[in-house]
Amino acid sequence: MENRKHPRFPVQFRSSFSSTNAVSGVGTLGDLSIRGCRIYSHIDVKPGTALQLRIEVTDDEPPLQINQAIVRWYRDSSFGLEFVSLTADEWARLQHVVKELEMEPYQRDSRDEKAV
Repeated sequence: MENRKHPRFPVQFRSSFSSTNAVSGVGTLGDLSIRGCRIYSHIDVKPGTALQLRIEVTDDEPPLQINQAIVRWYRDSSFGLEFVSLTADEWARLQHVVKELEMEPYQRDSRDEKAV
């Protein structure tokens, strides 16, 4: 079993990505953590490739922008990214999204108790 430094949360956010060497595409972001994610996409990307990533967390807000994410692995139409560079504002937004994901099971439990 892998020991991860940061918990990952199963999500299904639309995403798009691009690089300076003409790799670009869209995919579904899954397994989000504060330091990276998995993207499901049919675009072949090579480990080590630096990408810009846009994550559509909600329809109400502009996409979360990751200035630089490095492809760490690719297999079975998905690849893992490590977030390397974000602006301070985007870092705060990412932290907020992950905090909300951490709280979600507890919020759901308290809503269920109130419904009983």
